[in-house]
Amino acid sequence: MPARTWKLAVASALLHSSLGLARYNDVCSRIATSLSASSALHSPGNDSFTKLSSHWTSSSDESPACVAEPRTTDDVAKILKIVAKTRTPFAVQGAGHATNRGFSSTEGVHISTQGFTSVEYNDTKKTVTFGAGLTWDKVYEALEPHGVNVAGGRAPGVGVGGLILGGGYSWHTNQYGLTIDTVEAFELVKPDGEVVEVTHESDPELFFALKGGGNNFGVVTKFTMKTFPQGKIWGGMITYGHPDTFAAVTAATARFSAEVTDPKASLLSTVTFYQGMPLINIQVFYDGPEPPAGIFDDFLKTESAASTVATQTFSSMINSVPAGALHGVRGAFLSFAAPAYSLDFLNAVNEQAFTNGAEFTNSSLVFMTLVSEPFLQDILSHNKHDTAYPFNRAEMYTPFNIFIAWADPSKDEWYKQEIEKIRDVLQAKLIEEGYEGVTTAPVYSNYALWDAPAERLYGSNLPKLQEIKRKVDPEDVMGLAGGFKITPKAMIRDEL
Repeated sequence: MPARTWKLAVASALLHSSLGLARYNDVCSRIATSLSASSALHSPGNDSFTKLSSHWTSSSDESPACVAEPRTTDDVAKILKIVAKTRTPFAVQGAGHATNRGFSSTEGVHISTQGFTSVEYNDTKKTVTFGAGLTWDKVYEALEPHGVNVAGGRAPGVGVGGLILGGGYSWHTNQYGLTIDTVEAFELVKPDGEVVEVTHESDPELFFALKGGGNNFGVVTKFTMKTFPQGKIWGGMITYGHPDTFAAVTAATARFSAEVTDPKASLLSTVTFYQGMPLINIQVFYDGPEPPAGIFDDFLKTESAASTVATQTFSSMINSVPAGALHGVRGAFLSFAAPAYSLDFLNAVNEQAFTNGAEFTNSSLVFMTLVSEPFLQDILSHNKHDTAYPFNRAEMYTPFNIFIAWADPSKDEWYKQEIEKIRDVLQAKLIEEGYEGVTTAPVYSNYALWDAPAERLYGSNLPKLQEIKRKVDPEDVMGLAGGFKITPKAMIRDEL
């Protein structure tokens, strides 16, 4: 590009940016004057502005013009009407655990749901209704005195909203299905500002769409979920730090995946490279004070470097997970569908984690982990109704997860390419084992990279979701927000 042309392009971009910022500031002023006294609008420099717009990974952050903190559905409706009328980009953020930039961040109006924090347990119906601004650990703590629980997230600090709207896997999935399979109702502010309670009885199509369809249909402010009895559990994290133990731990994981059928038992295998060290962390869970003999024996008899395994409350186990240790890093998740965890496949996982981890150390690597999540084959049988995710309930695939954290912003695109290479190697291994369907199976959106195509996320459900989108959001208001979009091409508007 000639120098003069480049300078004109830069000047045009700067002018467009400054005009956009001025327009966004005007929109923020309109929102501020429209909100009720119970809600708030925060400007740059305000502590609440920073707190409510920051993310677990700093690479997800953007600098919005303002942060709206509504505490009523009426105020959410007012905000949506203003951004719709002005066609202003906006974001909806709960706890900020998304790792895709622009999915719950924006340079326009940032809407925080953290003002919605109520928890109401209904002992008669055995359900709980809670606000979209909560994290799962807070929900568990609120339910503990009632002796009940829900099928939610597996780490502290994870928001309820993103996990539910993406599908949700939990420590109780073997017993009760995905998180969305236990949702009874959504309190939803539609894109036109109408506030509705969505159930299977009131609107089966929209209920279907909200179960895995993301933020394409409005802003959810409350969820109602089934509860189940919860007493003391047995579980925690076992860390293996000596390479001599890795073969035994890997073999134990393969045996668990292939042989254990007790629905109360579950585990996560996280093969990790951290601070120059290879590690394997096994998170074990049994929904009872002690597991039957034989389920976890192979892990327990292998020498470990540390362990938090104990008979304890469910909340104490969740809060013992050191998820906050990586707060502020740059990072990315990537997911692919894994139907099984053979010993050969798990050895390939180890090789990818340890070999690449060592190579990435000189490229500002902070942390790398490859997560195997074995579940029982019948986990999709707990819901008699279809859901947006997964689009194929006839076959069960687990969401294999790759997470990499790094420090240098200039490495963002490089790490994206590297994490995709790791996925390709491991998918090829599964295909070699006879699982040709892994390249077309449902991809779990909560672990997916930002450019995952809608066809891989929603598959055969995509046409139905798009038709529901046309009905619920004909002006494509939610298209102004980030996330995985399902908007039909005919509805997409040029906002420039």
